Amino acid sequence: MKHLEALQKAADDAGGNRASGTAGYEASARYVEEQLRAAGYKPVRQVFTYRDNDDVEVETFNILADTAGDPAHTIVVGGHLDSVRRGPGINDNGSGVAAIIETARWMAETGVRPKNRVRFAFWGAEEVDLLGSKHYVDSLSSSELSQTMLNLNLDMVASPNGGRFVHDGDGSTFGDAGPTGSDGIERTFLDYFAQNGLTAEPTVFDGGSDYQPFLRAGIPTGGLFSGDVDRKTADQVEEFGGVEDDDLDPCYHKSCDTLTNIDPKLLNEMAGALGYVTLAYAMTSRPD
Repeated sequence: MKHLEALQKAADDAGGNRASGTAGYEASARYVEEQLRAAGYKPVRQVFTYRDNDDVEVETFNILADTAGDPAHTIVVGGHLDSVRRGPGINDNGSGVAAIIETARWMAETGVRPKNRVRFAFWGAEEVDLLGSKHYVDSLSSSELSQTMLNLNLDMVASPNGGRFVHDGDGSTFGDAGPTGSDGIERTFLDYFAQNGLTAEPTVFDGGSDYQPFLRAGIPTGGLFSGDVDRKTADQVEEFGGVEDDDLDPCYHKSCDTLTNIDPKLLNEMAGALGYVTLAYAMTSRPD
């Protein structure tokens, strides 16, 4: 929650948002970099440009930070750092950013020595057209692509009327399976929740977040999501609590996506799942 408070301040000080190319995004990035450096990482900016709706060139960047471990087996743990221009984006996607920061800090502070390299990634311009993650994947050489073991994506993991949703890597629920190994990622997340007495259910791989470029490149991928504009069903109320027929996140892409739009308990549960699954793959030789 302290990370979310910092991101809220970054937005407040910059006119209410943290969109790519703005002062709010820069302040958010500096906060993330400070947190990573304090934990012993050496974050770098991967700069790219794009043209906005007014045909003005905008410069922005991704932030990347690596653990030790074999670079021939790289796990990319990512989430987008930018918000829409209509609001501060504290659930979308400050929540994912906070969980990734805490996973990075936890691995460093507990002295974990991963077998495989973990690359923590904070994407720019997701809200434009997934541009940061697309730039990252497009910039990889064929060798670097083959060395990318898998991608874990967090986008909105603390929705106030949300649930614990895991991307449908094996396609058994929605029919669109990810690349080979994505089924194992889904299973590992679901096993974590089951072992901790928490219900979870699959969610569609619809290409609506930063996992899309990895999917298209044939890289195993998976991740967590807590819901946006879909209405909560009666079954989901039974599983997760909340209010039936209300939006999972009523402030999705709105100015009210502030600190008051966060479910701290859900954020804690989703962050725990990310930490577990990240470490599981950091210590194994296979994505399945």
